[in-house]
Amino acid sequence: MADAELGRPEPATTAGPPTEAELAEGGLRLEVDGAVATVTLARPERRNAMTFATWRSLAAIGRTLPPEVRVVVLRGDGPSFSAGIDLSMFSGGEGGFPFGADDETGDRFIAGLQEGYTWLRNPEIVTVAAVHGHAIGGGFQLALACDIRIAAEDAKFCMKEPALGLVPDLTGTKPLVEIVGVNRAMELCLTARTVDAAEAARLGFVERVVPSDGLDAAVEALTAELLAVNAEAAVATKRLLLEAPQNTLDEQRAAERREQLVRLRALAAAFSG
Repeated sequence: MADAELGRPEPATTAGPPTEAELAEGGLRLEVDGAVATVTLARPERRNAMTFATWRSLAAIGRTLPPEVRVVVLRGDGPSFSAGIDLSMFSGGEGGFPFGADDETGDRFIAGLQEGYTWLRNPEIVTVAAVHGHAIGGGFQLALACDIRIAAEDAKFCMKEPALGLVPDLTGTKPLVEIVGVNRAMELCLTARTVDAAEAARLGFVERVVPSDGLDAAVEALTAELLAVNAEAAVATKRLLLEAPQNTLDEQRAAERREQLVRLRALAAAFSG
């Protein structure tokens, strides 16, 4: 499977990690502590509403993540995970979107924003969304881009874009359909209704629901569990799971054999050494 299909962004060439100023412009904070990176949506006064700068900064984080990072946690400051797109971008004009440009330019612009989400599927990391309060539109899609979602009991999810005259375009339609099916995804998107944490767990797009005051502890415990697993085996297993939906049974059997041969040789070398 190609890198793009697995969610890897194109390798960075000359650009370095985003600066503090660039992160601040995007309303983000980034903390790296050894094998764990925490990305915080940090515009609590706007309920962490997202701008084009937010998505470009997320993409820059993905391109420049230190190789020792194994777990990435996405979280939000204040009362909400994210209220979705910040419509105030458009109040003074076009908000930076090239409306007058040709289709190719517009397509390239949106693709650059989507890159802020696709890297979260990289097999070399496990991504965790810690959701509390509202996860609306682009915020819901950001949670869907992660491998595991832990929701506080007060979490609420909504795919708001159709109600705003837009479509979900930040890679959220694919995981939503894969998790809940086409018909349920239609019902959720075309009514733009709000789903609470309990229903989200029943529908399968939340893996764990915890008390609101226990979210931080639950994320910390999950991170420890993830880091306790052999790093190379975790990468290979995530790669297998990402390939599985597109593979036939025979293709998946072959992929399992290919990955396991590498792991068996590494295990034998460890014992013999």
